[in-house]
Amino acid sequence: MISAIHGTLERSGANWAVLRVGGFSVKVNVPALSLNGIGAPGTMVDLQTHLHVREDAISLFGFATEEERALFETLITVSGVGPKLALAILSVLSPEQVALAVASGDPDTLTGVPGIGKKIAARVVLELKGKLEKEWLDHKPALAPENSDVLAALAALGYSAAEAMQAVSRLSTEAGLSIEERVTRALQYLGRE
Repeated sequence: MISAIHGTLERSGANWAVLRVGGFSVKVNVPALSLNGIGAPGTMVDLQTHLHVREDAISLFGFATEEERALFETLITVSGVGPKLALAILSVLSPEQVALAVASGDPDTLTGVPGIGKKIAARVVLELKGKLEKEWLDHKPALAPENSDVLAALAALGYSAAEAMQAVSRLSTEAGLSIEERVTRALQYLGRE
């Protein structure tokens, strides 16, 4: 298996890049978010890769980080999510946004990705909830349903999934707190860090 590729960027498109490696050029499918950080033609590029083999095609997928590749490989284990759909997800959402959406049980975040309907989004959340909580969110306990809005608010404010999960896990279990009060307490916790 090809686990990484290092070469000179020749050209790129919306979700692909061609790298010159030794004496030949290799087309690599790359999420749009990763392409933004690759640079201009002539730049040396390092990508973590996943080689996908089907009976009618061999495709190479490249990622800026090991975390992106790991999430891609986890996404393609979901029934109905192939490599192109997983690539589309990572082209729109960062790995932390995907992990946060899954952990908070929020399929609506995933439906913002072209090609993902409510059915597939719900399947991704259902099948990956346990996996992503273990792998991406530092083994935090499952969240209470009322905290999903707090997670979404913290993510909208630019906090990473890990930071948001840590702050929410510190919230007291007092009943009757409004969403605003819960977000304020989570922000106070994050301000002390």
